[in-house]
Amino acid sequence: MVDCAYYSGGARQPGDAQSLEEAAAHKRRGNNFVWIELYEPSRELMAEVSSHFGLHELAVEDAAHAHQRPKVEPYDDFYFIVYRAARYDKPTNRVVFTELDLFLGAGFVIAVRHGEPADPERARRHLEQTPHLLKSGPTAAVWAILDTIVDDYAPVLDGLEEDIEDVERAIFGGGENLTEQIYLLKQEINEVYRAVHPLLAPLDVLERGGFEPVDPGLLRYFRDIADHVRRIQEEIFAQRDQLISVLEAHLSLINIRQSEIAAEQNVVVRRLTLVSTVFLPLTFITGFYGQNFGWLVRHVDSFEAFAVFGLAGLLIPFFGIFAWFKRGGYL
Repeated sequence: MVDCAYYSGGARQPGDAQSLEEAAAHKRRGNNFVWIELYEPSRELMAEVSSHFGLHELAVEDAAHAHQRPKVEPYDDFYFIVYRAARYDKPTNRVVFTELDLFLGAGFVIAVRHGEPADPERARRHLEQTPHLLKSGPTAAVWAILDTIVDDYAPVLDGLEEDIEDVERAIFGGGENLTEQIYLLKQEINEVYRAVHPLLAPLDVLERGGFEPVDPGLLRYFRDIADHVRRIQEEIFAQRDQLISVLEAHLSLINIRQSEIAAEQNVVVRRLTLVSTVFLPLTFITGFYGQNFGWLVRHVDSFEAFAVFGLAGLLIPFFGIFAWFKRGGYL
């Protein structure tokens, strides 16, 4: 158990409970409630929580295991809420996700955190700065937790935007194949979307007053969170479209570079073909006159004969092929 606080009359009361039994023994009616923070609790601890606060075994089992999807599930006398928090890690340029499971019931809020250790005091300080909301009961704690989680998505989107801009500069700066990096960015953006989008449905229900434990005075605050989530979702869509455009531009540049390479290779092959075409008849002639048969030995026995049969026999086809290439536009 990381922390356990008891609130009554809009203020935190001194003398925090040292055990779950003491926390459950507090008066929990009206705006009196217990706020418990747990970090990766064991099965035994979750079983003890269930016994003291009457939690359903299915919700307890989900909270004991991470990797739950964001959701809001109503039970007989409490709500089980799953959030996903996110943080942008600059050294690795990656988004780090954590999971937060909440039990909201009459007179208690139990937060179960999984993943990277977070600072639960942020939400507590955030709520205690607005004591008039504390009088609304345990739902105010849920608002404070959710509000801090949604606020943390802003620097995540800023970090992803910088990554997209870096990829754009690398692409048009003649960088290497960045397809894998673009797909990794797209995967992270999709993960952020999957973490944020499921929050809209329960927040819409909250705006319409669909949850009985919510004080009407808190509805406008949840409406503000819903507006932030919608803006975040719109930015996610914009970044996803931007990344698709970046990928298309990258693939287009790759195709252009491949076309340029193919054109260069064609020029090289053309030159080699011309050289081979020139030397093929010349090689045949030199090979022919390199034979040692009688007529050749008897008639090519002076420089004049060598010039006529040898040199002229090479120059005439050479200039003939040159004229042919010139006329055909190969040169």
